[in-house]
Amino acid sequence: MQLREIIKILECKILNSFSNLDLEIAHGSGCDQMSDVLAYVKSDALLLTGLTNTQVIRTADIADVKAVCFVRGKTIDSKIIQLSEEMKIPLLSTKLPMFEACGRLYKAGLKGCEENGIG
Repeated sequence: MQLREIIKILECKILNSFSNLDLEIAHGSGCDQMSDVLAYVKSDALLLTGLTNTQVIRTADIADVKAVCFVRGKTIDSKIIQLSEEMKIPLLSTKLPMFEACGRLYKAGLKGCEENGIG
């Protein structure tokens, strides 16, 4: 699924200067524990999270996450945006709660990160 489709489905705002809306996202995962991101999230994934600190971006970089979407309309610190720019990770924000955001993406055909489709 292309990033532009995700933005439309989740009614997202783009938070940084990332402009490649044709970026392909293969998987999605909703997660607030960064240890779980490292253990279960596949590369080429979109990470949906309510956690708003720089560790999210550092973890996304290590796990080769392709984009991060903050849920529940959270306010994002400028340090997070700056770090995402340096690491070339697109940042999105949606006012949707995590459950609904994950459900909308799954319904639209985006698969989860675990082999059985959960994640």
